[in-house]
Amino acid sequence: MATASLIHASCGYSLRLGGSNNRNGAHGPLGSSTSFSCSCCSSTNLNFSSGINNWKQQGLKAQTMGTTTQESFASSRGTLNGKNKPDHLLVLVHGILASPSDWTYAEAELKRRLGSNFLIYASSSNTYTRTFSGIDGAGKRLANEVMEVVKKTDSLKRISFLAHSLGGLFARYAVAVLYSSTAEESGEPVDLADSMRENSLTMCSSRRGTIAGLEPVNFITLATPHLGVRGKKQLPFLFGVSFLEKLALPLAPILVGQTGSQLFLMDGRPDKPPLLLRMASDCEDGKFLSALGAFRCRIVYANVSYDHMVGWRTSSIRRETELVKPPRRSLDGYKHVVDVEYCPPVSSDGPHFTSEAIKAKEAAQNEPNAQNTSEYHVIMEEEMIRGLQRLGWKKVDVSFHSAFWPFFAHNNIHVKNEWLHNAGTGVIAHVADSLRQQESSSFIAASL
Repeated sequence: MATASLIHASCGYSLRLGGSNNRNGAHGPLGSSTSFSCSCCSSTNLNFSSGINNWKQQGLKAQTMGTTTQESFASSRGTLNGKNKPDHLLVLVHGILASPSDWTYAEAELKRRLGSNFLIYASSSNTYTRTFSGIDGAGKRLANEVMEVVKKTDSLKRISFLAHSLGGLFARYAVAVLYSSTAEESGEPVDLADSMRENSLTMCSSRRGTIAGLEPVNFITLATPHLGVRGKKQLPFLFGVSFLEKLALPLAPILVGQTGSQLFLMDGRPDKPPLLLRMASDCEDGKFLSALGAFRCRIVYANVSYDHMVGWRTSSIRRETELVKPPRRSLDGYKHVVDVEYCPPVSSDGPHFTSEAIKAKEAAQNEPNAQNTSEYHVIMEEEMIRGLQRLGWKKVDVSFHSAFWPFFAHNNIHVKNEWLHNAGTGVIAHVADSLRQQESSSFIAASL
């Protein structure tokens, strides 16, 4: 097998919005001057007409509504579906060796802030050691679980995901399983590139496809290793020591099963792309990129330091050269949330799994020394980024440097335990307001 391209023409997001990704100032309630005007992070054209600008102004007004107004809005949304039942499913997905109880605080706080039109469901299909069976196996179980919830609640119209750590990869696989394109539902062909060019404020998300038959709204991850855990300092608890990182490679499949091989990008034969690379594209395994692109908003929250499980680079989907020293001051109202950056889509012909990558993977598998594994990782990381950056992302940086227990950053970010990890309450508040913002924009668009 000389070369194997992962990207097919059917997923040719050819547009390029702007040049380099500059960090935005902390403007507005969510700290991003572009968070509403581009519908958070959809891969769409940002050359708005005057009519769209009017919508933007209305959206910004809605964004400033107080808690009481939002709760009244949530109640009115509940009655609009006729039976005062929830119409927006929010799926919470825990990480490795965890359970739904990890979401106890976040679930209660989200219910309080979002109102009765949200059905908040903490997934239980991949608890504890079941997270070792592989990202694909866990993703399929999660997809089946979500479908069962949807079947039992006929009032549901929209769906969002909030996932922590490894759960973010499970969710990415699950949404590809649950994805249906407009063409598949109508029986008519659709040009995905043209669909992505349209501004999401002027079109229904279902035009881009559905997830479990519902309109996809938010896809949010907290400290998720989107690029795997290979490479220097991607697994911070090894302290960047090459000997320990080398030792972790053969031990990973033993300690955490198939999931470990996939996280280290060593799964499969040398001539087959690793799963995480395939998940940065549309391929025969699933329409992973199209499924993510169907969501109106994609947000990654990343710990900039003190996270000894998932590094800043992999959780924020950035290259090493794109990591700059973050601000140390928190955004107003969101303690430890220090920066928000919107990264628009970047046109790319990747990812690819070339003959060079095949040789590098084979060398890394057969002789996992520092040079071989480093060369392989550099190739894979760049290709994964090239694939995922074809969609727009909002990237939220979190810093617990001033917290009493900063070394608990990986669990603080989603408040795993209310007493031990309460430094992350500001992050959960930011997540809730991000979810509420999109709900408000949906309500405004439907009312016009």
